[in-house]
This record gives sequence, structure tokens and C-alpha cells, in this order.
Amino acid sequence: MEPPIAPIRPHTHEKHGHTREDNYYWLRDRENPEVTQYLEAENAYTAEILKHTEALQEKLFAEIKGRIKEDDASVPYRLRDYFYYTRYETGGEYALHCRRKGHPDGAEEVMLDGNKLAEGHDFFAIGGFALSESQQRLAYSVDTVGRRIYTIRFKDLETGETLADEIPNVTGNLTWANDDTTLFYTRQDPETLRSYQVYRHTLGTDPATDTLVYEESDETFSTYVFKCKSRRFVFIGNFQTLSHEYRYIEASRPDDEFQVVLPRERHHEYDVDHFGDHFYIKTNHGDSGRDGTNQAAENFRLVRAPIATPTPEHWEEVVPHRDDTLLEQFEIFRDFLVLAERRGGLVRMTVRPWDGAESHEIDFGEPAYAAGFGTNNEFETTLLRYHYTSMTTPNSTYDYDLTSREKTLLKQQPVLGGYDGSLYVTERLHAPARDGEQIPISIVYRRDLRKAGENPLLLYGYGSYGASMDAAFSYARPSLLDRGFVFAIAHIRGGEEMGRRWYDNGKLLEKKNTFNDFVDCGDYLAREGFGDPKRLYAMGGSAGGLLMGAVINQRPELFHGVVAAVPFVDVVTTMLDDSIPLTTGEYDEWGNPNDKEYYDYILSYSPYDNVEAKEYPNLLVTTGLHDSQVQYWEPAKWVARLRAVKTGDHRLLLKTNLEAGHGGASGRFQRLKEVALEFAFVLDLAGCADA
Repeated sequence: MEPPIAPIRPHTHEKHGHTREDNYYWLRDRENPEVTQYLEAENAYTAEILKHTEALQEKLFAEIKGRIKEDDASVPYRLRDYFYYTRYETGGEYALHCRRKGHPDGAEEVMLDGNKLAEGHDFFAIGGFALSESQQRLAYSVDTVGRRIYTIRFKDLETGETLADEIPNVTGNLTWANDDTTLFYTRQDPETLRSYQVYRHTLGTDPATDTLVYEESDETFSTYVFKCKSRRFVFIGNFQTLSHEYRYIEASRPDDEFQVVLPRERHHEYDVDHFGDHFYIKTNHGDSGRDGTNQAAENFRLVRAPIATPTPEHWEEVVPHRDDTLLEQFEIFRDFLVLAERRGGLVRMTVRPWDGAESHEIDFGEPAYAAGFGTNNEFETTLLRYHYTSMTTPNSTYDYDLTSREKTLLKQQPVLGGYDGSLYVTERLHAPARDGEQIPISIVYRRDLRKAGENPLLLYGYGSYGASMDAAFSYARPSLLDRGFVFAIAHIRGGEEMGRRWYDNGKLLEKKNTFNDFVDCGDYLAREGFGDPKRLYAMGGSAGGLLMGAVINQRPELFHGVVAAVPFVDVVTTMLDDSIPLTTGEYDEWGNPNDKEYYDYILSYSPYDNVEAKEYPNLLVTTGLHDSQVQYWEPAKWVARLRAVKTGDHRLLLKTNLEAGHGGASGRFQRLKEVALEFAFVLDLAGCADA
């Protein structure tokens, strides 16, 4: 079967005296039947080329699904009189949201059944989910397209009745005031989907008459609404890459005007919570350096201030800034403060008694792992709920006694089919980058199958937005490891694993560090014998798909095959189009190409603009027609240009999910079919399809 060839329709972009040819610009017309026909032709071609792997795909799907306990449930968390949890039923694609009154073993009440709500829809997702103060009214938002445009609905949990109120075309973000009748929610700009308005709705009234309480006019900012842990305040948060701002009202007075905590300043990022008589503020402002050029607290510190006077002159230091430790989150209890910090590339949880007694860290006991706070609703407790996992340890939920320092494993996610974690080894490595930095790598393999320099290796990366890619467990991954694969995560710059400096050195005019780090990690792993140099594979999605595109332009011979999921590859065109979702809010991440310095720099690495006549690795590209984060036409245009220009006969495949958005299929098992396709692609290339 011959691959589909997208028609060339000349189109040029003019900017800063530079002309760029864009012969596939026409693919962005979502309503054009020819576009749909092209995407369907690419799907048919992908299916035909991978037809010989269909049995392998089915086998992989069965393996992965077979490790998942279908009728499973989360550990209940307590919110006053009720214990809340989610559970799945055998064969069900979606969760049931449930609670029990008075005791974790009390009578079950099903608040929402995702399977019933999803009936008749190819795609289904619940966005926001909020209980009223009495816990007898539920507001929730649903998306049945995949574009993250939601409709809010209400349910009376006493009667089981779905109320008549329905609010369409919202973001899904919502929270109740304390009167059980007032809901705050956010709307998005209909063109860009930027969340920019906060409305107030009163149950029983026409949503068309809802009150606009806040509108964000700066196109680089987005807004959201939430209630703090104490439930005393409703906050409106406004954020962009380099600046945050919060407003608040008493949750018992929903008609009041919102007051600013700290007015926005360029380069001031802060988060706020409440306890007692104070706001607790995580801030990157130090005691000095408030001119915005030298951040005295780039890794953040924690201060508190009186509610009535939260300005810096009233700040009291709680946790000072440290050069080697990034303060990520904090959890407040009556007698303790618990910090989630990042040091040496790993999450640490530090317990600090308010009475001044010695602080201590929770010991996690493995060289590479992921850990985070669970749901901690109560102040009056000595128990911290947290989650822990590693590449060999399934997701685990613990209660940690802050006084006795004893931890209780409440649940470790079952892995069916005879999984034995002792068969696998996880390590923490460091690869030297070309500029002297040491790049952390988390790696896992099956101890009895690893042979120096002989194993196929799959390297995963992301490296953007300060998102840290921690070493977590995957139900799917044993299907690779048991066939001899080594799996590795490159903790490259652009993430925040090594502190804020790690992020800052991988964005804007330092973005190429991200790509160089990934290449250097691949070279290191091959050189040190962790992978067969002829069977190295790479995978990344979204901004990680940009990473894949830049890497194969830079070093096409390094990887034998690459999976680029929903890849952000047409960077210049997208960042010049402020009608596309996310663009204006990301100028401080990528740079604003209306400025020639940033235009030239982005153009020098944008994957679509740097396709050349050379032999690229085997490539599987995936996208979703309704994706609101990376529009489908970016990967479609990229594949079309690659197909027209590349040399050699390596596979070039595009798979478009015509019913989904950025995250792919919405059902828990439908998503596994997409994973099985990706795994079959690399296993087939590596010669491991029959294993």
C-alpha cells in the first residue's frame, strides 16, 4: 500500500523580513471534508503497515488489562461525616464516585456513575467535582467531545434528583460558597479557550442571568476559582508563567466583592492558603531583590501574614529559601507543617512541628520514586495521607503518623497476573551533558534479562513547563521489560527536578538545552551498555513530542524508532497565532515570536520548519481531532512534510483518534489499546514481537 500524499497548496508566512513556506497550511481547516479524508487515509495506511502486529497488539492489550483489578476502589478519605472514594466495576470504562456515612464500611451511596453518564457518547470525561458545604448537593462538569469545554450539572444527594440547572460552555472549574446555593465557576474565551471569567450562579435561577464577578483582561493570564482547606475563603487565582495573583472573599458571604491578597508583579509567583489568623504564602520573593531581575528566593520560601495586612512588610518567615531545595507544596495541620520539597532531583517530605521540636524527613527507601500528598482535609489530626510509587513499586497509599513516625500502608494497587517486583531493578544514573551539567536518569529493567550492550532501550522525556517526570509505576511497562527492554526517563532541563534553575535553563532562549540533554542521555546509555546502540527508541508527548521532533532533526541516526504523541511541532506558526488556545499564556515559556530575537531562536529548532532531506528514524505520530492543546493539524502537517522530503524507507505513520482530544481515548481500557499500538510499534522494530 502506498502512503497517502497530502496535496501541496503553496502558502507563505511573512515575518521580520523572513518568508516561510507552509505548503500544508490548508490542513488546519477542520470543516473541510478533504482534511477528514486525508486523516482517514493516514489511519488506513497505518493500519495496513502495522497489520502484521495486530495479534501482538491484542496480546499486549490483554496482558496490560490482565494486570488491572477491574473491580477496584480507591482508599476512602474523610470529609467530616462522610468517607469518599471512587471505584470501578468489572468491564466498566469509567469510575463510580461514592461515599459512606459515618464509617468506611457503612452503607454505600453512589453519587455519580460514570458508565451511565457516558452512555451514547464516544468520549466522556468528568471535569470539576464539588460538594456543597452541607455535602448534600453536588456540582460536576462533563465533556462529551474531548475539547475540554464542559457543561455543569447539579444533583441533590438527599433525593437523588438531578436538578434542572445546567450551565454549558464552561471550563469545568467550580467551587461552592458556604450557603449551599451559590456556585462559582469559570468560563473560557470561545476562540482561544483561555479561562478568563468567574461567574456566580444561584441554584434555581436561569444561568443566563448569572453574575460576572471577575474578568481577566490580560491575555497572558488565566483564572480559576477554589476554596481553601479551612473552607473559610473562596479564592480566585490568576496566573501566567512568571506572575500570580489571588483574590478572596469569605465563603459565607458570596455576594461580597473579592479583595486582592497581593497585587500582581512581574516575576512574583506565589500561592496562598489559610490557617488560623494568617494567610500562608509560598513566594519566590526574598527579603530583598524585589526589582524583578534578581530573584532572591528562586526555589521559594514560606511566609505567613495577618489576613487583614498580607503585604510583605508584615511577613513572618516560616521556611527560608534554600539554594539546594525547591519548595513545591505545603500541608498545614494543627500541630505540624509538612513540606513537599525537591532536592537532588527527588521529592522529600519534611515534617516540622509548630512547637519548635526537631524536624524530620519521611524515609521512602528507594533510589528513584514518585511521592505526593494525598487528600488531607482535616486540621485536627496527626495523620498525613500520602501516595508513593516507584518503577518497581505499584501505587501505594499511606497514612503517616506525624507524632510516632509510623507509617501504615492502607493499600498497594494490586497487579494481577503474578507480578513480582523483586524481578526488576531500578537505578538512578547521571549522564554528563555537553556543557558539564549532570542529567539524572531513572532506569528500570528485568534483572535476569539485562545483558550489557544488548538490550533494546526506550528513553522517555518531556522537559517543559517545569513539570518533573518522576519515576512512577506503570501497569503497561512490564510488557516491555519482560521482553528484554530497558526503560529510562531522562530528567532533562525544562523540568524542575533539580530546582527552579533546572526549569529556567530549559526554556525561552535556553530551550535547546532540553534537546541537547536528551541526546546526551541517549548517547550515555548506549555508551555505558544499558542499551544496544542499534536498538535505541524514544518516546514523548505534547511538549515532549516537540522534544522528539527536535531530537530527530538534530540526531536522526541516534534512535531506531520514535513515538511522538500529540506533538507540539509547528512552534513558530502556533506561537504567532494568538487565536489558538494556550498561545498568549505561553510567551514566557517559549518566547513571543513577534519579537525578532525569539522568532529567530524558535525558528532554529521548530521541528516542522527544520525538516530536511535526510533519513529519519521509524516514526509513529498520534493525535486527536478534538485536541484543544495541540491542534491536530500540527502533527498532520509535520507528517505530510516529512513524507514529501525524507529519504530512506523507514516507517512514517500517523494515527488520528477522530473521537478524542489531547489525552486520547477517555475510557480506561480504550486508552490501553493506544498504549498497545505504541508498544507493538517499538517491539516490532526491535525484533521482540515474538517474545
